[in-house]
Amino acid sequence: MATTPEHDQRMASMTFTSVYPHYLAKVEKKGRTKEELHQVITWLTGYNEATLAKHISEKITFKEFFENATLNPKAQMIKGVICGYRIEDITTPLTRQVRYLDKLVEELARGRKMEKVLRVS
Repeated sequence: MATTPEHDQRMASMTFTSVYPHYLAKVEKKGRTKEELHQVITWLTGYNEATLAKHISEKITFKEFFENATLNPKAQMIKGVICGYRIEDITTPLTRQVRYLDKLVEELARGRKMEKVLRVS
């Protein structure tokens, strides 16, 4: 399923701060930790813990969040379906990046080993 311009705009304007508590609740509900969630986010974005904490406390959009990120080169290895969208078919870079993060959080919550989540080979 292809994303629509409206969907892409909604992703760009959504704040990271509004979604982060849902990520945290999802992984903690499944027995994972905040530290593991942060490890996944910092792996994907290149942010350090201080920068991540700053972004969590500010009301920045996903567009701003990913504009300042240095995406991990292995991020392109993240594949599959998330929220009804096949990640590798998403053409809008920002929407794909948000879905990368969603997929990593899902894998973490499902109990996948951290080495697999972080694409360590």
